[in-house]
Amino acid sequence: MLRVGDPAPHFRLPSAAGPLVALADHRGRRPVLLVFYPFAFSPICTSELDSMRDHAFERVQLIAVSCDPKYALKVFARERGYRFPLLSDFWPHGEVARAFGVFDEPHGMPVRGTFLIDAAGIIRFTEVNDVGDPRDQAGWRAAIAGLGAVTG
Repeated sequence: MLRVGDPAPHFRLPSAAGPLVALADHRGRRPVLLVFYPFAFSPICTSELDSMRDHAFERVQLIAVSCDPKYALKVFARERGYRFPLLSDFWPHGEVARAFGVFDEPHGMPVRGTFLIDAAGIIRFTEVNDVGDPRDQAGWRAAIAGLGAVTG
């Protein structure tokens, strides 16, 4: 399990918009709020991502990852108006979710993992929720608000 202070694992995944997106693309530029979610179009995931869509992200780049195929994510993003990257960890199935310790093997999906990664690639906040448990929106919001104190 990854902890605060650990370097975030490197990854490069296909996005719903088409191009590959890597965590390293943001290194040295801005922090990333990386959220793993089980399934596109599912009620809790949609509610959470809608809340994130409606939150002003000026200080960090929001990136959401599921094991759904990128074509399903493209439709999901279009229908919900998501302008942040939705990345597909479809193949090798769940490889990035495994690297972050949030892959649920019996169900073949990521659980709700939330990671705030600073511009140097270090994890500054982490929260992992069991299947069916929505994430605490206040937790990641407070972590973003406190990021300035941590990173300078």
